[in-house]
Amino acid sequence: MAAGICEGRVVIVTGAGRGIGRAHALMFAGEGAQVVVNDIGADVDGSGSSGGPAGEVVDSIRAGGGAAIVNGDDVASWDGASRLVRSAVEHFGRLDVLVNNAGILRDRMLVNMTESEWDAVIRVHLKGTFGPSHFAAEHWRDRAKAGQPVEARIINTASVSGIFGNPGQSNYGAAKAGIAAFTVIAAKELSRYGITVNAIAPTARTRMTESIGFDKVEIDDGTFDFLAPENMSPLVVWLGSRESAGVTGRVFEVSGGRITLADGWRRGPTRQKAERWRPAELGPVIEELVAGAAPLEPVSI
Repeated sequence: MAAGICEGRVVIVTGAGRGIGRAHALMFAGEGAQVVVNDIGADVDGSGSSGGPAGEVVDSIRAGGGAAIVNGDDVASWDGASRLVRSAVEHFGRLDVLVNNAGILRDRMLVNMTESEWDAVIRVHLKGTFGPSHFAAEHWRDRAKAGQPVEARIINTASVSGIFGNPGQSNYGAAKAGIAAFTVIAAKELSRYGITVNAIAPTARTRMTESIGFDKVEIDDGTFDFLAPENMSPLVVWLGSRESAGVTGRVFEVSGGRITLADGWRRGPTRQKAERWRPAELGPVIEELVAGAAPLEPVSI
């Protein structure tokens, strides 16, 4: 059998017990990677079978001849993020790829959202991306300084809600927009060590999309299931491979068989004069700027 594009690479996938994360873990293993399957609440011993979702993913990988272990740490905990990265290094000898996928939803309109609903989503998504990335980057920086070759990858999970905005998700959208910005900045900071950082904004049927009716979309037998979570994973696996060395700081929107490069913030129409503007004169200026700009993108699949 031909070697996969991630043959021998060591990969962490967070939130990998179900949905998109599960699909990532299985496809990485199918392409030859050794996988740390992270999911809260799963068994953490890494041996034998487990009743938890992460353990079931590990069992599937091992049944196919692959190598995988379970990690049940909370990625939004500083100590948990450290243990997660350490578990990969201690078990497999190093780490090559980190996929930050773990997330939750607490959808609510802004006027009804509670402090705890805001804090929980920001914590899991933003801190849960920062913590593992921090400790992974430390590992790779130390390897680079020791003269070891580093071909490392971080792949984050943004969202069309964060890129384009979706009512009822001010907490989730703000967190995902923050992850997109984090991706661009981390890519600039870490390139010196041989690390690329990219993100995807996926659209798929998961437990997190049931609230917007994706579970009710009917797919005819024998037709392409454009909402299957497995559709997200080929791009993520390619971004985790050595082939993607020239791509960093990018956010890709992924839906079914469609891949779109999200072009990010760009400077649009500009008006300038050689002195300070007066508030009273800005009305027609701003109207002209808005009229000359591209329309806001809708959230769509």
